[in-house]
Amino acid sequence: MATIVLQVPDESLVSKVKQACKMLMGVASVKVQRPTAATKAKDYDITKTAGYREAMDDVKHGRVYHADSVDNMFEQILGEEAFSKIRSSHV
Repeated sequence: MATIVLQVPDESLVSKVKQACKMLMGVASVKVQRPTAATKAKDYDITKTAGYREAMDDVKHGRVYHADSVDNMFEQILGEEAFSKIRSSHV
């Protein structure tokens, strides 16, 4: 038997989706499984992700940059000359 998993972020739609699935030909059963509080917290723990660990390693080793404005940020990224050319052509 095959299993299809649907994720419904809007809790108010769960019963309607369940009813709709029951009307499909060949559907043997429909079960609703709501995540527990522990599962929700576990899913959203950003500190467990590789991206978070990489960012913290960058901070630890001083690989961070500061910009006074968006223009200043692009100037740092592109270099002053390239940024000036782009800025003057789009004004």
